[in-house]
Amino acid sequence: MNVTELMTELVLQLGVILFAVRVCGRLVKRIGIPPVLGELLAGVIIGPYALGSIAFPGFDHGLFPLPEGNTLAVSPELYGFATVASIILLFASGLETDIALFLRYSLAGGLIGIGGVVVAFISGNIVGMALLHASFIDPRCLFLGVLSTATSVGITARILSDQKKMDSPEGVTILAAAVFDDVLGIIMLAVVLGIVALLTSNSSGSLDVSSILLIAGKAFGIWLGFTALGLIFAKHIAGFLKMFKTSYDFSILALGIALILAGVFEKQGLAMIIGAYIAGLSLSKTDIAALIQERIHGLYEFFVPLFFAVMGMMVNVRELASVQVLLFGAIYTLMAIVAKLIGCGVSALALGFNAKGALRIGTGMVPRGEVALIIAGIGLSSGILDSQLFGVIILMTFITTIVAPPLLNIFLKLPGTGTRKPAKSNDTAIAIWDFFSDEIADLVIDTLLKQLRAEGFYVQMMNINEGLSQARKGDISLSITEEENTVSITTDKEDMPFVKTAMYEVILALGDSIQKLKETANPAEMKKELAQMVEGRTPDDKLLSHIEPDCITTDLKGNDKDAIITELVDLLAARGKLNNRDDVLRDVFERERSMSTGMEHGIALPHGKSDGVDELRVVIGIKKGGIDFGSLDGEPSRLFIMVVAPRKTSGPHVQFLASISAILRVQATRQELLKAATAEEVVELLRGK
Repeated sequence: MNVTELMTELVLQLGVILFAVRVCGRLVKRIGIPPVLGELLAGVIIGPYALGSIAFPGFDHGLFPLPEGNTLAVSPELYGFATVASIILLFASGLETDIALFLRYSLAGGLIGIGGVVVAFISGNIVGMALLHASFIDPRCLFLGVLSTATSVGITARILSDQKKMDSPEGVTILAAAVFDDVLGIIMLAVVLGIVALLTSNSSGSLDVSSILLIAGKAFGIWLGFTALGLIFAKHIAGFLKMFKTSYDFSILALGIALILAGVFEKQGLAMIIGAYIAGLSLSKTDIAALIQERIHGLYEFFVPLFFAVMGMMVNVRELASVQVLLFGAIYTLMAIVAKLIGCGVSALALGFNAKGALRIGTGMVPRGEVALIIAGIGLSSGILDSQLFGVIILMTFITTIVAPPLLNIFLKLPGTGTRKPAKSNDTAIAIWDFFSDEIADLVIDTLLKQLRAEGFYVQMMNINEGLSQARKGDISLSITEEENTVSITTDKEDMPFVKTAMYEVILALGDSIQKLKETANPAEMKKELAQMVEGRTPDDKLLSHIEPDCITTDLKGNDKDAIITELVDLLAARGKLNNRDDVLRDVFERERSMSTGMEHGIALPHGKSDGVDELRVVIGIKKGGIDFGSLDGEPSRLFIMVVAPRKTSGPHVQFLASISAILRVQATRQELLKAATAEEVVELLRGK
């Protein structure tokens, strides 16, 4: 197969994968399962061990055939995409890690994180020893140990948020321990890879204790050295990146640093993901960290689901269904759950939690996810894990991620506190603000988090895809959630006055900024300039096709602005053009209150963006006598053209307004429109047909 054929096959594969992961992700989300498992399942379904090997015209061996002479079930090109995806994923995880939080909660988070990692590693290794009849330092057993340590805290964070428990003692402790869990897991992987490398080069296949300690020290030293250098020179690195001026440029170059560091670590016998994580961790406390996260989000959304799909493709469904794999998987999964319950739970008991609190914390640390799959992929590609062991790990990841959420929900609903001593308060309160716009909500959240950091709070972004943040200072803990245009903050009732004061200050500051912007700009003058600019514009026939006769009236009844707008919206509703009439009416009124849409020469163009429509809608009305609409020239408005566009879509409503304005600049056209007796005449005049 030549290069062109290889690339053709690759782009077709990528296109199919993108659709598969989106569809499966949405389907499983509807039944309460994390989308990441849907993406993994999509890979299993379309992979070479299932539908991917079915032949059809042009593809004699299927779209995803098993490569000949390759240890992996996917092509090297497709696996290359998955490798880049794993680097982006760990780079983003590093960016989200709060070093200040790591140090601030080093005692509680450290003990629980260490407890969970150590017990899980030893338990996973012992299961491998028993079932594989191998030694403790057998590479397979070492990998099974490391794989059982990883925790996917994003899933737990969502549950805690839904149950209003993110600011509880258990919630705060789980999130702090998860920071340690990530760091310790990366260190453990570095150590294990060092041991595996030496075992591979050692013909005897055995190591003494001193050799193991030497390898562990070297691996830990490399990790610690690069991390320390990164943190020490973080501001200098950020300054260097900002020399490239635009945020898109320096964000992409920050990812470039992650790729370079990933390659350096791989050359040193360590995993690429370790270098990527350190790159993100180094930049996490700089002033450009949040901007980098935002700018690489598109790449994240493209690459990361591809990674999960490729991992799913490498699952041999036939072997996964075998009794041997299912039995091994059941034992390994049970161990993985119990190890976290014991390792994290016992540590929690030592830190002042009661049995109920320890159970909640242990359960919160159970879900496995992204990091476990990445490590499994490393083991499979290096030949340490075979397809059967890989299937065991996939099984463990599936089950722990599915069973943990309902169990944690049950334990969180148990009455009573989770601490032996009374916590600050058992009562939480929630405050909700609706800002009517995603953009305004984003601006409020960004400003609030900056203000909290300035106040000395430790702010933790839970996940690049989650609208969840946690802010802590002393015994004050805030759970901040953004869902579309709504912002909610959950905290102790005693701290709610602080929350409302902080939000009031944010809104006041933003209001002042907007007021200054209004004072600087002259909207009325700008509107006049825009009206003049469209004079020579050529109308867009495709846009004008949105004008329909059944959404035109030549005899408006209203005698004031509110009545005219309501009458036009009601006409759209009567023609079945709206999903929600009240939403559209509210949103058009909201836009009109900000500045009148009355133009010159008797024209008014009321418009707005709303969730009440799913596509661009146009309605036209004529009031021959005219009404006061707050026009630029002070003349009564007679011709009204209302445009409503979906809020979530960057629809062509602005282009439509420009096109219709260009037509209405012609005096003869305006006069003919006012004389029109039927809707069809109006359409003919505006479309020029």
